[in-house]
Amino acid sequence: MQTAVVTGASRGIGRCIAELLVRDGIRVYMLARGEADLQHAALPMGDLGRPIVCDVTNPDLVERAVYHIAQETQGAPDILINNAGIFPLSPLHTLSAEELQQTLSTNVVAPFRLVRAFLPRMKQRGSGHIVTIGSVADRAIFAGNGAYAASKHAQRAMHEVLRQEVLGSGIRASLVSPGPTNTNIWDDIDPDNREGFPARSTMLTPGAVAAAIHWVVKSPAELNVDELRLSRA
Repeated sequence: MQTAVVTGASRGIGRCIAELLVRDGIRVYMLARGEADLQHAALPMGDLGRPIVCDVTNPDLVERAVYHIAQETQGAPDILINNAGIFPLSPLHTLSAEELQQTLSTNVVAPFRLVRAFLPRMKQRGSGHIVTIGSVADRAIFAGNGAYAASKHAQRAMHEVLRQEVLGSGIRASLVSPGPTNTNIWDDIDPDNREGFPARSTMLTPGAVAAAIHWVVKSPAELNVDELRLSRA
């Protein structure tokens, strides 16, 4: 049986991709901070949806989750989807060092920890697929987006390094970068009532983004999708 790890799996894109993978008969280890939402998301998935409450910025909790997953997957899952992220908005002159540090910890350091934990076993096995969920902000720059853009540019750079390092190993590395997507990440921002922001009705849906990620991971083993950029049609 194939296995996958999806972070940020209690809602939005993470939950949708977990549902699609479970439909394929893949056992999905679903990582998220909020226990109630995570349990609710995993319940319809039966035995194939394995919820693990884990704040991916907490090294001890990540280590515990990795140990549990490694015990059940003989060292590493077949698929790792680093999806969890935060999206603070603040101009640089009001952005605090703590906000920047938290954004980098969530969007860059946390994915790195999981890649570092599972990559050696994937290399030993000669197979695996690591998917990084980027953003339009991993290439485009917007005012008020200093912390998020910095983290997503760093995330894309790390993906490019990873892709070079796993060439010829049997491991695939893909970056999927969606445009604005209508998830709860926008709730506090209220883009419908803020100038310069897209209306939520014009954004991508989490299900559409998940369908693209699903295509990436289900593509033939000889095919590596280096980078896939998504926008609203």
